[in-house]
Amino acid sequence: MNGPNPDIKHPLPMHPRVGFLKPLLGGRANIEVGEFTYYDDPDGPEHFAERCVLYHYDFVGDRLVIGRFCALAQGVTFVMNGANHAMSGFSTYPFNIFGHGWETGFDAKTWEAENRGDTFVGHDVWIGMGATIMPGVTIGHGAIVAARSVVAQDVPPYAIVGGNPARTMRMRFDERTVARLLAVAWWDWPVDKISRNLDAIRGADIARLEAAA
Repeated sequence: MNGPNPDIKHPLPMHPRVGFLKPLLGGRANIEVGEFTYYDDPDGPEHFAERCVLYHYDFVGDRLVIGRFCALAQGVTFVMNGANHAMSGFSTYPFNIFGHGWETGFDAKTWEAENRGDTFVGHDVWIGMGATIMPGVTIGHGAIVAARSVVAQDVPPYAIVGGNPARTMRMRFDERTVARLLAVAWWDWPVDKISRNLDAIRGADIARLEAAA
């Protein structure tokens, strides 16, 4: 057996609240999600892009990239760069968007300067219920984001972060083990190889996982 079909939108027949995001999103240009990454929401995972990826405008050009084998809990929110306001002057109020003369003299570069770039979530990342990820953040492979956290800075691989703003509470493994896990990169293996080595992937013996590689 080689696991579930990653192209099925709802892989758990009795639980339609769980959905694989890649087929649900249908190839959006500005959102890229890897296989087997799921979103769990009783209101329907098919609404992920509309409800969970906010201020994501095509004209801004930023991307949300999420890796394979990630678990996203209900209410996870990604705030994208379209939410930013110009901050170089005395007021942050967006006068220009309301027009009627208020757009005159607006320098778009003052708003573009606040663009933080793309948002990246690595492979095998678990993001807890109600967590908020701010624009331009990178969350490393194997990281865990605690529920209700606000992530405004990059998260190291295999870190556990929590709070507002989120801080590293501890590392899941020591530095040498993290380096070895990143080198193995099991999430890049073919699905049949992953299926044959689930015990090693789910276990805690890095030597056994390296041997499987």
